Amino acid sequence: MTPPLNGATVADLSPWHDELIALRHHFHQHPELAFEEHHTAATIARQPGEYSYQVTTGVAGTGGVSTLRLGDANRAIGLRADMDALPISEENTFDYQSSESGKMHACGHDGHMTMLLGAARYLAATRRFNGTLHVIFQPAEERGFDSGAQRMVAEGLFDRFPCDAVFAMHNHPGRPCGQLMSRRGQFMAAGDRVFITVRGMGGYAARPHLAQDPVVGAASIIMALQTVVARNVPPDQTAVITIGMLQGGKALNVIPAEVQLRLSVRSFDGHSRAAAPAYTDIVQLQSASLGLSAEINYIEGYPVVCNSEAETSLALQVAAELVGEDKVDGEMDLLTGSEDFAYMLQASPGCLIRISNGEAQANKMLHNPGYDFNDNNLVLGAAYWSRLVERYLPPRTPL
Repeated sequence: MTPPLNGATVADLSPWHDELIALRHHFHQHPELAFEEHHTAATIARQPGEYSYQVTTGVAGTGGVSTLRLGDANRAIGLRADMDALPISEENTFDYQSSESGKMHACGHDGHMTMLLGAARYLAATRRFNGTLHVIFQPAEERGFDSGAQRMVAEGLFDRFPCDAVFAMHNHPGRPCGQLMSRRGQFMAAGDRVFITVRGMGGYAARPHLAQDPVVGAASIIMALQTVVARNVPPDQTAVITIGMLQGGKALNVIPAEVQLRLSVRSFDGHSRAAAPAYTDIVQLQSASLGLSAEINYIEGYPVVCNSEAETSLALQVAAELVGEDKVDGEMDLLTGSEDFAYMLQASPGCLIRISNGEAQANKMLHNPGYDFNDNNLVLGAAYWSRLVERYLPPRTPL
């Protein structure tokens, strides 16, 4: 394969478009949840192995790293793709819909894996870089705690596979296809979990005065929690509190003895986490005012995704070379979603970049049962990864 004069282009990867689509559809049909990605891992391991990579499996359980060393340079780059699906029942009816009941690739990890495998194939074929490439396939990004990236780093990922920089890509529904976006510094929020149990005394719905109703207490707590951001986080900072679960009772004529609340908390600067005592005070005082008791457990989750300056500048430069400056957004808004790639960025300089998934997906966002990854991104994403490696690990003979 003749390498392009100035690095990989979309046209160079286009001959493999149909093969990449078939591979992506295979991943989509066979989704696996966090740390259960056995079939996915086996499928992935076969691909780089055919391209002369050194394949290491069983990293953090079902993860893997494929390594290709060329030339004599000491620099190394890591490219990461996530593998796991979500516990969601798919509503799409196309011929490659999920074959696993209650599981689907509703976040595009099927596409992320395929783009990276396409780049791995291209880079092995052209061999136009000088240094070490680590292609990282990470399990359990969707877990929300004790995740794949966290385990990989804790188990010595960057000791076993040293990287001078590490990069990841995530799709972004709602923008026209063909765009690439990122930002320097803080990019995606930390994600914490709060578990609240409100306890009272159950009773008969017709005689509520003889009970201590935790449903009323939970409702009071929900309204009061909205003041945490408004009165504990500075107005120029971003934080989000969402009560995603309210569960209590099984019959309309019975007052339950217990109600459970589950919260998702997103923040960027530590103020929301520092406000954790406010959660405790609000929950306890609201409960006590109604003769109830409460238990609260605040658990810190993924840290903030913080892109490093030099690596983000390079990532954006490569994006502009590939698609044109008019299709690159280097000042993307802060995203209140969370990503466990943050753990890798705590251990190594690097950058997370977003690839637009198309405007047609605006009403079928990530984690939606009608979501689907845009196959038009497969070649673009693979070409981007290939060009980034060629830029980061330039060959002796300039492209």
